[in-house]
Amino acid sequence: MDTVMPTREAEMNDIFQICYKTNLILAFLTLIIALIGVAGNAAVLWILGCCMRRNTFSIYILNLAAADFLFLCFQIINSLEEVFNCFSSISMITPNFLIVVSFAYLAGLSMLSAMSTERCMSVLWPIWYRCHRWRHTSAVVCALLWALSLSLSIPEGKYCDFLIKWDNYGYEWCKTLDFITSAWLMVLFVTLSGSSLTLIVKILCGSQRVPMTRLYVTIGLTVLVFLSFGLPFGIYWFLLFHIPRYDVIPYESYWVTVVLSCVNSCANPIIYFFVGFLRQRRWKRGTLKLVLQRAMQDTPDEGDSRSRVSSGNLGE
Repeated sequence: MDTVMPTREAEMNDIFQICYKTNLILAFLTLIIALIGVAGNAAVLWILGCCMRRNTFSIYILNLAAADFLFLCFQIINSLEEVFNCFSSISMITPNFLIVVSFAYLAGLSMLSAMSTERCMSVLWPIWYRCHRWRHTSAVVCALLWALSLSLSIPEGKYCDFLIKWDNYGYEWCKTLDFITSAWLMVLFVTLSGSSLTLIVKILCGSQRVPMTRLYVTIGLTVLVFLSFGLPFGIYWFLLFHIPRYDVIPYESYWVTVVLSCVNSCANPIIYFFVGFLRQRRWKRGTLKLVLQRAMQDTPDEGDSRSRVSSGNLGE
């Protein structure tokens, strides 16, 4: 027994050191990605908020950039806290962490789902959409989604962070709020997946195909990046809500999902500028504004339309 116990303790210390180094590396990686993403989303916020006339979908992109900016800013604080705690004997704890992170994440997913759904409606019922859509629909929907995300995040952070430690009343509230938040996450995910799949089918299949525009590419790439990198963070929180034993989920998986979610928020501005700059032959003054306008262009490119006309004439 004297020889077995030190061996197990040594193995546990080795595992702890590996996890410690892994979390530290992931925290540094999160910090680097988040700083890049903050700069990119700040540029999008500045151009859309101050330098451009906003339309239906630019309002959604503006609010999505605001949610990504807020999420990345707090992840910078979180990663700095992790690095500080690793190198200091004094533990630093960020207050109300769950409130801000869940608020920004829910708001970003809500904006993306609303944008994809509205685009799907404009394709399936174009005449009804043009005639019956209210002018300020996008702004009102975004305001309601911000309010709903905040109303879910504040009680979640209040009851599930503090009162659960003191009484059963807080525990019951936490269970109820977890169920509501999880249900809302599922609704957003199903809505986002269904509307995106419908758009893809409408563009690629069917007798009446919708012409490809830059706006379709922008929305499609943004949704694809979220499903690849942003969704694991929501799955992680969903598992935390419904698994009573936290030791079942490895702590390293948290930082992995954080890195992936930061990649998602960082990639959105890159997508906008990439789609807008695609096929642009030369750099012009004020190009960032023009590139962002082109990324939200809802008409086929002139080159594409000319090629279609010429190919149609040749066919005749």
